[in-house]
Amino acid sequence: MQAMTSNNQVLRQTVLGSRRLSNIFWAISTAIGGGGFLLAGLSSYLKINLLLVSDPSELQFIPQGVALLFYGVAGSGLSLYLWLLLLWDIGGGYNEFNKETGKIKLFRWGFPGENRRIELEYPIEDIQSIRAEIKEGLNPKRVLYLRLKKQRELPLTRTGEPISLSELENKGAELARFLAVPLEGL
Repeated sequence: MQAMTSNNQVLRQTVLGSRRLSNIFWAISTAIGGGGFLLAGLSSYLKINLLLVSDPSELQFIPQGVALLFYGVAGSGLSLYLWLLLLWDIGGGYNEFNKETGKIKLFRWGFPGENRRIELEYPIEDIQSIRAEIKEGLNPKRVLYLRLKKQRELPLTRTGEPISLSELENKGAELARFLAVPLEGL
């Protein structure tokens, strides 16, 4: 979650989607790497140097050039996928808790198509608690969940990059205080 806007009756939390610095770094890296391998494989096939840093035109096309072309196509495809994720901001959205209307609204962007807009609405009285899940180790997990009375849990924080413990505690405590429900898991 990024910015929080609040007044006495409405709390709105912005959720960061795929437009993170790490995803931008990997999109650029795979574009450069995939493009380099693709040009190296084409140089091997055409026997013309298409690269500035080396001369792969002397490589045998079979098997080295084919392998370079394969890695180039795979890297370019992965790069295209990452750039589309950034463009569409998959997972981005907001959480809105509105005491005036008595509703909570969770909104996220999905993949293009019929279900691109993911909107969930629930009555505030259905909220049982706010639950924090903290798992340390090689793949740490720090997530806030909205626990509903029907035993359903909805994630409120972004996935992929764990937020700091202090930020998790602050966001969870502020939300639990605003909704007047218990905070579990801390």
